[in-house]
Amino acid sequence: MATTSKQYKAIGDDIWKSRTEKINAELFALTYGALVVQLIQDYEDYAEVNKQLEKMGYNIGTRLIEDFLARSALGRCADFREVGEVVAKVGFKSFLNITPTVTHSQPQPSGSRPPSQANPTGSSFILTLDENPLAEFVELPEEALEGGLWFSNVLCGVLRGALEMVQMQVQAEFLSDVLKGDESTQIQVRLLKYLEEEVPVGDD
Repeated sequence: MATTSKQYKAIGDDIWKSRTEKINAELFALTYGALVVQLIQDYEDYAEVNKQLEKMGYNIGTRLIEDFLARSALGRCADFREVGEVVAKVGFKSFLNITPTVTHSQPQPSGSRPPSQANPTGSSFILTLDENPLAEFVELPEEALEGGLWFSNVLCGVLRGALEMVQMQVQAEFLSDVLKGDESTQIQVRLLKYLEEEVPVGDD
């Protein structure tokens, strides 16, 4: 039987309450802020800082997914729409204690282009973060705004790394950020393709 959106929310709540080691949110935000400042000083190029944050997030995501699967005991998702529900209601909740709103892309009208395994129809979702623990005490200077810094770009890397470990190659990117004066903070996650399960050498 398919798990409902409400059930996913309950799973996320349960993991956060009983199975997650808590760290001080303020300390977490300030530590992350110091890391971003250090990267800006090291690279002096906001595009490169975005890239480094994404790369760090990717490495975190590839490790985090095992912990996530062990705690949540969830099986494989039926489709990418379900992936969006799990990411928002279980993933974000269990690690950051926030539940982004998830909006699924509308499937392409039939006949607009042939569906393919590499780009399945309706293969993206947008996460809208009502709050962002990483950006709690942050105000971006003008030059960072002009330079195109995505302060919380580590989240995009985490999503890419975690989903790659469960055979989904995705592109995750910020569409908007309240730190930049936008009305909301949104991340789009787009499925590029399903990856083949790697067969160990010597196995048929």
